[in-house]
Amino acid sequence: MLPSRLRHRVHALHAYTVAVHGRGPTVDADVLTTVAGACRGHEQLRFDYRTHDGAARVRRAEPYRLVHTRGHWYLVAWDVDRDDWRTFRVDRIAPRTPTGPRFTPRALPDRGDVASYVTSGVESAMWRYRARVRLHAPVAAVADRLPTAVRVEPADAQTCVMHAGADTLEMLAHYIGLLG
Repeated sequence: MLPSRLRHRVHALHAYTVAVHGRGPTVDADVLTTVAGACRGHEQLRFDYRTHDGAARVRRAEPYRLVHTRGHWYLVAWDVDRDDWRTFRVDRIAPRTPTGPRFTPRALPDRGDVASYVTSGVESAMWRYRARVRLHAPVAAVADRLPTAVRVEPADAQTCVMHAGADTLEMLAHYIGLLG
């Protein structure tokens, strides 16, 4: 049987994480535990954050959920200082403890689907080319023919919109070609 302290950490990680797809975690377990605990306890989180260009900044956020996708852990949180939703890569976070005051969680944008929120943000940031294509077919007729990286949403009963990103224009054409 696991010690009580460890059982609490495992529960915190399980209840406040969402796995989308990809490889295993690349973040220190203590960092994940601290962030998940702040999500669970609705406690403001202060942390040092290293941006993609290497600059270090202190951030204050109201953590919402942890999401694992494309080999990275992401924290979805309300950025207190910027007054907006942000997604932070957890491997760039160094939590400052103790955590801050409690808060009442806000409603997540984009219909509350945290996995889609993170996936669309990550994908839009990582591709050189992006396409938005109106298809004259219902979502049900095309969604299963495309990879999970391609998002399809209904426009009306007979049409839908495909959102795709790729590093080459040929790959965008390939996605369209998959539809026949």
